[in-house]
Amino acid sequence: MEEQVKPATLIETEIRDRIGYITLNRPERRNALSYALVSQLKQALSEWQDNPDIRIVVLRAKGSVFCSGADIEYLQKLQDYTFQENLADSMHLMELYLLMYRYKKPLIAQVEGPALAGGAGLVTVCDIVVATPEATIGYPEARIGFLPAMVTYFLLRRVGEGWARQLLLTAEPFSAKEAQALGLFNHIVEKDKIAEFVHELAMKISRQNSPTSLEFIRKLIADMQDMPLQPGLEFAAKMNAHARATEDFRRGITAFLRKEKIEW
Repeated sequence: MEEQVKPATLIETEIRDRIGYITLNRPERRNALSYALVSQLKQALSEWQDNPDIRIVVLRAKGSVFCSGADIEYLQKLQDYTFQENLADSMHLMELYLLMYRYKKPLIAQVEGPALAGGAGLVTVCDIVVATPEATIGYPEARIGFLPAMVTYFLLRRVGEGWARQLLLTAEPFSAKEAQALGLFNHIVEKDKIAEFVHELAMKISRQNSPTSLEFIRKLIADMQDMPLQPGLEFAAKMNAHARATEDFRRGITAFLRKEKIEW
């Protein structure tokens, strides 16, 4: 497939080998989140949601910092907002996290520096996190009288209450090894090899697995955890029945019975 690259903005997007790359492009501001940056992330993800030419999305960043959280000037403006204005602003970020968490395609975070506050949130809602040994992750909001409010929901799901309490209450960053030990980072790869590693990982997932199955698995993970046992199993049974009616299922079973190798 021909490579597609869009002009530089607060983010850069690229499609290559059925992988959609979103690169935070604000290195001079430590890739800090602003209303505009969040808007562009939402727009890019939404545009790719139903694009059959994209199987996996990789989130990465330019510069030495993955994302430092909210922009300082942006935070200063929030002090003068009314409650309703702050609520609307919070909902804007919430919509991004929710879009990512319920996304139809797997999300891989390529973290090559500190991921802090809202930036840590971006990492937390991704499926697989590949980081360099120098990368760190932290939720320092309490140090400035702020709250890692929405991130807490996803952090609890990812690492459990015990580690979430330590990360949020101490507000101290974790090293790459510490983050990997508790499940926030999945792989640690040297900086000169991480881009190739992520690309090969994304290609492997997209080639070996049905895109419909990947979409359904993400839905199971997102929805099932809040259900009691019986409703949860009934939901799983219905999803199973839906999956059996898909073209991917028919194609996959046919290849399996014929002992043919299938590449999705």
